[in-house]
Amino acid sequence: MGWREVTLVALLVACGAGGARSEQVRNLEVSEGAPVGTRVGFIGDGSTGITGPPYLIVPVPGSAGEIKTKVKLDRETRSSYSLVAIPRSGENIRVVVRVLDENDNAPTFPSAVMEIEFPENTPRDVKRTLNPARDQDLDIFNTQRYNIVSGNLNNAFRLSSHRERDGVLYLDLQINGFLDRETTSEYSLVIEALDGGNPPLRGSMTVNITIQDVNDNQPIFNQSRYFAVVPENATVGTSVLQVFATDTDYGENGQVEYSINRRQSDRDGMFRIDPSSGLIAVNRPLDFETKEIHELVVVAKDRGVQPLETTAFVSIRVTDVNDNQPTINVIFLSDDATPKISEKAQKGEFVARISVNDPDSKTEYSNVSVTLEGGEGHFGLATQDNIIYLVIVSMPIDRELKANYTLSVIATDTGTPPLHASRTFHVRVTDVNDNPPEFSESEYHANVLEVADPGTSVIRVIATDRDEGVNSEITYSLIEENHSHPAWFEIDPKSGLITTKSHIDCETDPVPRVIAVATDGGNPPLSSSATVLITIHDVNDNEPIFDQSFYNVSLPENEAKGRCILKVSAVFNIDFYMLYSAFQLGNNAIIFFQNDFKKMPSTEMHEFL
Repeated sequence: MGWREVTLVALLVACGAGGARSEQVRNLEVSEGAPVGTRVGFIGDGSTGITGPPYLIVPVPGSAGEIKTKVKLDRETRSSYSLVAIPRSGENIRVVVRVLDENDNAPTFPSAVMEIEFPENTPRDVKRTLNPARDQDLDIFNTQRYNIVSGNLNNAFRLSSHRERDGVLYLDLQINGFLDRETTSEYSLVIEALDGGNPPLRGSMTVNITIQDVNDNQPIFNQSRYFAVVPENATVGTSVLQVFATDTDYGENGQVEYSINRRQSDRDGMFRIDPSSGLIAVNRPLDFETKEIHELVVVAKDRGVQPLETTAFVSIRVTDVNDNQPTINVIFLSDDATPKISEKAQKGEFVARISVNDPDSKTEYSNVSVTLEGGEGHFGLATQDNIIYLVIVSMPIDRELKANYTLSVIATDTGTPPLHASRTFHVRVTDVNDNPPEFSESEYHANVLEVADPGTSVIRVIATDRDEGVNSEITYSLIEENHSHPAWFEIDPKSGLITTKSHIDCETDPVPRVIAVATDGGNPPLSSSATVLITIHDVNDNEPIFDQSFYNVSLPENEAKGRCILKVSAVFNIDFYMLYSAFQLGNNAIIFFQNDFKKMPSTEMHEFL
């Protein structure tokens, strides 16, 4: 009955029914981690009990009232509780329960990972503010210190901290030494925050630090002095050697460009260098007798805003070139250093020189095997030292049968695994004047009227030459076999057209024979000829001619009939037909004369009375 009375009074007080009564204050404490049912303290005279979450006042015989926890407490959620108990004595008792803090919260960073950057030339002690850890616990149980757990190579960084009025322990990262991006380009620090508990609770954060590059390193050549050799007949563009410099900086600060210091070396520009690769090549024809040693000052410069540079010396001796691993260097032995060979080349004649070598370690590639592919057996390789090879003619070659050959030189070293290199080139067979012109026919036949005017076309002869170039350029000429009259015909030296040169005469030579000659432009020139038979068709342009224009004869009047009184003769220039003519003298005298098919200078004629 007493329990219910106290409870009722407590509810009335909570509703404001007895606010005028005096009260006592009872202060109690309990840890936030206390289990449910933990005794908090006693109030009153023990005759009444008051219940109100999260407290339970339990009447205990002979006691003043016991307070226990009803639920698990959390100081960070609520740090104190206040309640009023009205015992039967009539005097109110205000109970204030303060929740004591325990180390139940670890320091927590706002993010698990943080990214920051430092230029590599950042001075010592320079700070970068990091995100601080926060701990909901109080006082000693709050964040007390920070440590670098891992990733601090060469002790490059240290931590500093300070507490502000808000109670937060703020964190800074400081440079502890000298940064060098080329040594360490990035760091990944694991930083922990510890509170003051025993044992302390911890929270961690990873700080990724990128070291930014500055142009603090000049390019460095892999050698301070280079040596190379090159034959004096090396063609322009032939590679000599490659210099190499590195810059440990990053980006454009580490990009290297090469040049030749022309003020101090190679003023004549005999060599050039590729600005990107450092490959030195022949720039102008070399002459061993003029200069045997070329000293170059090569500059390597980076591309920084304020570029840094360094130099190396290159000594090039004009002899042979051996500068790659393994490298095939082809030098063509023609007059203009191009891949060509004359078709009159004899067996064993040189086409090209092949060198295989390694300037950095000559012995390593001294046993490089070299083979030649292509050429259909017309070309081969010859060597004495397995370093220098000669491409030679193995079989006769004929440009008119094949004008070009594709050859491939393959080099294989004896390393493990073996390395291969190949070089393909095309050899052009040059022409020699070994083919005379050829007429389309060995004998030509033509016809022309004897009344043809000078310049009349008779026939065109055609000749071809299997050679090329000037060796195939044909010039025509004409030879007339009959020297009894001036030249009747001529030929155009370019086209081969035969025309009449002067008036022709069938009676003088009815079938003149001429020789057409075709001569090429080689040195010495070659020529061939063809016979041209020209038939001159006759026209009736000649009358008989007596040996004298007047004959006088005397005879007696009683001369017998049929007696021969006079013999006359006449000359005829008539060809290829039988001609009969008759002349009548007076009323009863007829003279007959005859000429047969063959040409005859004269015939006898008799007069019969």
